[in-house]
Amino acid sequence: MGKNRWFGISLVVLATAFWSTSGIFINLVSKASGVTPVGLAFWRDLGTFLVLLLGALVFRPSLLRVRRSDLPWLAAMGVFSIGLFHVMWNMNVLINGASVATVIQCNAPIFVTIMGWLLWREPLTWRKIIAVFLAILGTLLIARLDGLGGVQITFLGLAVGLIAAVAYGGFSLFGKKLAADYHAWTILLYVFGFATLALLPLQFGSPLPWPLGFNVLRDYAALVLLTTIAGFGLYTVALRHLQASVAAITANSEVPFAAILAYFILNERLDGWQILGAVLVILAVVLVSLPRNGLNLGPGRRPPVHLSGLKNIKKTTMVD
Repeated sequence: MGKNRWFGISLVVLATAFWSTSGIFINLVSKASGVTPVGLAFWRDLGTFLVLLLGALVFRPSLLRVRRSDLPWLAAMGVFSIGLFHVMWNMNVLINGASVATVIQCNAPIFVTIMGWLLWREPLTWRKIIAVFLAILGTLLIARLDGLGGVQITFLGLAVGLIAAVAYGGFSLFGKKLAADYHAWTILLYVFGFATLALLPLQFGSPLPWPLGFNVLRDYAALVLLTTIAGFGLYTVALRHLQASVAAITANSEVPFAAILAYFILNERLDGWQILGAVLVILAVVLVSLPRNGLNLGPGRRPPVHLSGLKNIKKTTMVD
């Protein structure tokens, strides 16, 4: 179990390293193409779905098969945790600014930890609580909370930010339900397919971002292949080996990765408080990586609650 835990933690950290490139590629594509944030979310999800679909058709068509009973879970995961999240995150940044958006986003591990305790009966330990606190504090420092004193957060801005955080956290919860039964490729294929359908109505009347130069296509390809497929793929595999709450807390390591990339690529200076914040996030990841021998505050290791029915009743009906 210990080796699986460390393997899962390593996969999440690697996934966040890929996710941390998101801001760079999104900025490059948006500035060069003029596509709106919501439009870019749609084209990102569509491109991801098409790559995954083509790969499955060419190399392993069996990956397209899922149980009909799991389609609602995949649809909810795609519409809520990818489609809604991408729209809310873009609105979050536009309304609140990148720093405030990052601060509000760090509520996601809290949501996942509580819901993982309620739904999947994951133990709620003091170690997790301390790790969540360290991760949030580190994120606040990296986001330069000291420079946000004059910012007025409206009710709309707060609501949008919290919805984005909850939607983002939902990926860990839905993914934990599905990761044990399906290949990560299968989960992502359906999830991004449903996300694309959810965002499609928002594209009616919007002009196509075409023609595009080579540099834009290159950056868009990197956004799809590296940031999205590699990042979400590794994270989905990690959910096989970790509790959803542990994975969500560890995923905060994306913040120091993004700060480091901004320092080297965008020449954004890291001050002492930001470096301290990165250290605190790393400490949170180390804390949840240690062997599980802490005090449980919750139901403990009782069998998980499955909202879709009894786990031991397997339906064999498949869809292609």
